[in-house]
Amino acid sequence: MSRPVAALLLLFCTMFWGFAFVAQKSAMGSMGPLSFAGVRYIIGGLLVLPLAIWEWRRRRTVLSPAQWGLVGVLCLAFFFGSWLQQAGLATTTATNAGFLTGLYVFFVPVIGFFVFRSRPHPVVYVGVPLALIGIYFLNGGGIDSFNGGDWLVVISAVFWAMHVLTLGHLARITGLPIFVSAISFLVAGTLATAIAVPLEAPTMAQISGAWMQLAYAAVLSTAVGFTLQAIGQQYVPSANAAIILSAESLFAALGGALFLGDRLPAVGYAGATLLFLAILMVEAVPALLARRRPAEMKATN
Repeated sequence: MSRPVAALLLLFCTMFWGFAFVAQKSAMGSMGPLSFAGVRYIIGGLLVLPLAIWEWRRRRTVLSPAQWGLVGVLCLAFFFGSWLQQAGLATTTATNAGFLTGLYVFFVPVIGFFVFRSRPHPVVYVGVPLALIGIYFLNGGGIDSFNGGDWLVVISAVFWAMHVLTLGHLARITGLPIFVSAISFLVAGTLATAIAVPLEAPTMAQISGAWMQLAYAAVLSTAVGFTLQAIGQQYVPSANAAIILSAESLFAALGGALFLGDRLPAVGYAGATLLFLAILMVEAVPALLARRRPAEMKATN
């Protein structure tokens, strides 16, 4: 798969994720955050499972103990990122949550350097602050009534950064992006359900009351969105992918405006422009430089 196609897949998954904030926010009136996450990820995992088994049978890759350890890290990062984000949405807006989740664009290169010793392309050092400024302006140049829910979403951004890094690394070294994603869905869903039963006591009436939100989150956001992320991240460096995935904030703001009555301020359009400039920069500049080097080498020869 070419890198531009992989980047396009990542953009599609951000659209599904961004609109999912609307579903996640509105579902909080019917059920608890752990209950929602549990049902969502178990359904999403079961939907992806046949494709994951097919991928594993086709590749016949045997994961090493170290790789299984990374799968465990992936599952825990996915669970805590989802739980904290969903819990935060109980008291913050979909727009704020989309903005604050986008902070993982900063955490990814930082954690990647200290954990994997990976040095991002220099253009990332320009793209990250540009994306963060864009996300800030997209939210109107401020945070409405910053509260405990907002802090939960900020902490979740750290776990989402770990998820982006670990998934990208596993997808490249195992060649099983869908398989490891399906495992993370099912493990996170099982953990969330196991904790939700004694803490939130979910009922079938609560689940049926949020069936539309669960359907969207399970099918499009989880089964389709996260699978596209896993496939696309095989071909795009994690730091670059994080900037592309930050477009989730734009779609969260758009979804909040269309379905929840949130309004994008005038400065928000400038933020959207900066965000897309950052995405284009981290994808176009390395490609142009890569083409330019062979031409310069031929000219000197």
